[in-house]
Amino acid sequence: PSSDCVMAEQLCLSDSTCNATYKTLENCALAKTRLLSLDHDSRVRCLNAELDLGNSSLLHCKCHRRMKRQEHCLRIFWTVHFSMTDAENNCESPLPTTVEHWKTDYNKLAALVSGKNCSQLAGDATNPCLRATHVCNLSKKCFRLRTDYASICTKGARSEDVCDRRKCHRGLRNFFEKVPEDFTKSILFCPCQDEFCGERRRKTIVPDCSFQYNTKPNCLWLLDSCLEDHICKSRLADFQQNCQPVDMSPDGCSLHNHAACLQAYMGMIGTPMTPNYVSNSSVEVSLWCTCENSGNQKEKCDQILGMFESNKCL
Repeated sequence: PSSDCVMAEQLCLSDSTCNATYKTLENCALAKTRLLSLDHDSRVRCLNAELDLGNSSLLHCKCHRRMKRQEHCLRIFWTVHFSMTDAENNCESPLPTTVEHWKTDYNKLAALVSGKNCSQLAGDATNPCLRATHVCNLSKKCFRLRTDYASICTKGARSEDVCDRRKCHRGLRNFFEKVPEDFTKSILFCPCQDEFCGERRRKTIVPDCSFQYNTKPNCLWLLDSCLEDHICKSRLADFQQNCQPVDMSPDGCSLHNHAACLQAYMGMIGTPMTPNYVSNSSVEVSLWCTCENSGNQKEKCDQILGMFESNKCL
């Protein structure tokens, strides 16, 4: 059974043989992160160290969603799996496929609101996205974390200053990790019948800061940025594993688990490869990037963009 990578690391460090092997892999992973080329002997030494961990609990450890020290855990995972080239090759996901079910008593929440707000809530039937936002406001945690990221992501939006995209992404990750999915899914996937509702849905993640650049970068640049980040690299692997489309499948999804795919999609928000709705009038999503001027890597670039734009599973 898979164990927590942080706990597995502690067990390994207490054993002198495992400790030495793990330290070797840490140096290998560090060189890879810094894009340093390893000579033949060094690479062989790194691969042998990875094989030597065959009997260690580190080899099969995982990192769970919503866990503390998640980034540290993911760093351990990619250190142990040093030989995995990158997430684009559908490598193993460090996140176990388990969809969490949160039970939220909406009637109880509604009863906490004053008469004026209850009327307001009842009047939001024509705009599910507005209603979902009001329901979020009834939860102190949902309201606080949503206000936090909205505040960070809108700074600089009305001036010549560029917003702090890194802080904005961190705020979004906090929201989607710490708020029960009953709230987050309702806000992000609310069904719309008109463009006013669609605009609110598209602006959920404050796209001016979290999603858009002044000009669209090449999708391969987004991929490189993602693979340099342990969190993004892990969530991309998770997205590819749970949202892998299959043309021969009736529902277009290899795992037939659309809840897990939506959860993996939400995991991409707040990373360098943050996706979003492309307009106010559709449910199509995409990355903010282009495959123009990709040269001989055009096919690879199209595959990256197609994971979101034409993914039947998603």
